Amino acid sequence: MRKVLAIFLCAVLFLDVICVGVIFFTSGSSRESEENGDIFTKATVLAAGANIVQDEMLIQAKDRSNSGGYDFSLVYENIKDAVSDADVSIITQSSVISQNHTVSGDKRYNSPAELGDELVKTGFDVINLATDHILDYGEEGLLNTLDYWAGKEAATTGVYRSAEEAAELTMIQANGIKFGFVAFTESTGGNSLPEDSEAVILSAFAENVLAEKISYAERKADVVIVCANWGNEFDREVDDARRELAAKIADWGADVIIGTHPDTVQEAEMISAKDGHKCFAVYSLGNLVSCSSQAENLLGGILTFDVIKNKEERTVSVENFVISGTVTHYGMNMSKIRVYPLADYTGELASLHGINETFDGFGIRYLNGLLTDTYDKKFLR
Repeated sequence: MRKVLAIFLCAVLFLDVICVGVIFFTSGSSRESEENGDIFTKATVLAAGANIVQDEMLIQAKDRSNSGGYDFSLVYENIKDAVSDADVSIITQSSVISQNHTVSGDKRYNSPAELGDELVKTGFDVINLATDHILDYGEEGLLNTLDYWAGKEAATTGVYRSAEEAAELTMIQANGIKFGFVAFTESTGGNSLPEDSEAVILSAFAENVLAEKISYAERKADVVIVCANWGNEFDREVDDARRELAAKIADWGADVIIGTHPDTVQEAEMISAKDGHKCFAVYSLGNLVSCSSQAENLLGGILTFDVIKNKEERTVSVENFVISGTVTHYGMNMSKIRVYPLADYTGELASLHGINETFDGFGIRYLNGLLTDTYDKKFLR
């Protein structure tokens, strides 16, 4: 009987030891996991192409409004979730927002305040203003635009009131990660600031200024994103001049280059900077939205990527670059202009597109073919 009791007590003791060990091991693993979770932080970034608001969009937004203003909600509703879900979302805004001038979307672009309001509601955090249309209404239009955006929960880059403002870095934080933004344009549409103007537009041709700005951003921020308004309209190919400038931008300290202006999508590549770091460059994301009657201009791109920071080792990695397509859709006579993610675009919608009046062969196969012909498959979703 004692022998049986002894065996029983030993068994109980053995099980207790195992249980304690399991509890200890589990607790240790959980604690280690929590510590690892505190070390790393991640932010997701989304960048869209150029936002070109032309007369047809303005007329439709005016007709949709019940208050006598403009309602742009239909245009962006299909991408709102993706834009707002990202920790940082960026867009290039082609038109000024000058409430001292007449609203216009033909040759000279001036959008109403409701357009900017809608971009903020959609979830865009950073607005690039350095485009060839920034001086469509002269210095006054530029300053009025800065006045408008100063009151919004969105940062602007590329255009400044003064040299003092231009010396400051456009920077926002997301999940403990500091993002620095620099933007420039190759053209101001043949317009120029008055000689006595204090305003500053960062130019591709002032390379010493651009180099200093990007280098400063590299010292202050965890990640440097450069918005480039460059290239020739309607060109699908990237020329040597832009590749050479992109290489310089990488050497100056940029981590990501986001190109717009050609109205078409252009390729992306990973650039190796002289110091060994990698810089991702997409030469053009095309247009997020426009009223183009050219089929290839109806395809745009959205770039997403992740930024991961190791707070203990103070290192940052930029990774998981993915480009997905967008489609500017409209009906016959360019009615109901709006944006769709290409992944959600259907053959039925494509068959109803107004472009079919003048272009044969438009459809899902055409759009996907344009996307895959432009971007390396390793960057495509």
